[in-house]
Amino acid sequence: LEQVAKEHNVPIIPHETALFMRLLLRLINPSKILEIGTAYGFSATLFAKFTKEDCRIDTIERFPVMIEKASQVFSQVKSGGKINLIAGDAIDILPKLVENNLKTENKYDFIFLDCAKAQYVKYIPFCLKILAKNGVIAIDDIFQGGSVFDKPEEVKYRQRKIYQGLNQLFSEIYNNQNLEVSSLPLGDGLMIIQAV
Repeated sequence: LEQVAKEHNVPIIPHETALFMRLLLRLINPSKILEIGTAYGFSATLFAKFTKEDCRIDTIERFPVMIEKASQVFSQVKSGGKINLIAGDAIDILPKLVENNLKTENKYDFIFLDCAKAQYVKYIPFCLKILAKNGVIAIDDIFQGGSVFDKPEEVKYRQRKIYQGLNQLFSEIYNNQNLEVSSLPLGDGLMIIQAV
């Protein structure tokens, strides 16, 4: 699956991030996972492989081509029915997950964001509401090739929304006293957040 995604230029988590995720999943031992940004289904398949049998994985994807491809992948891999593909835009789906969670108190132990980087800051408030105590959020590709550290006037016009969104995310997350945060130099940057 990793090779097929590379051949078709579909972005997936890099190999070193995948290895780290395997370790992280073993440490967390989640019962319920939410992924935002399914693409080919590589990450969700990885999560299914390295979690316990009764773990439930909800994964959100908005692009029809990716939904179709991920559906094919999930039907081919042996995931034990763990993966639930939710078609639609996360900004519409997350409020519904928050509303449902208020009724059931069945929060996510692990949330993985790997989607449009400019949207991360919009998704985080919802994610924090549905994250279990001591749960973990991982956010991929936070360094934008290092450009997030540039001066605002040096950022190219087409990159400004991503630049602003990521820097706003850093400000909000690192200034939240209820979170433990670390950013790791894996791939294009991986932020790990724990609610305490």
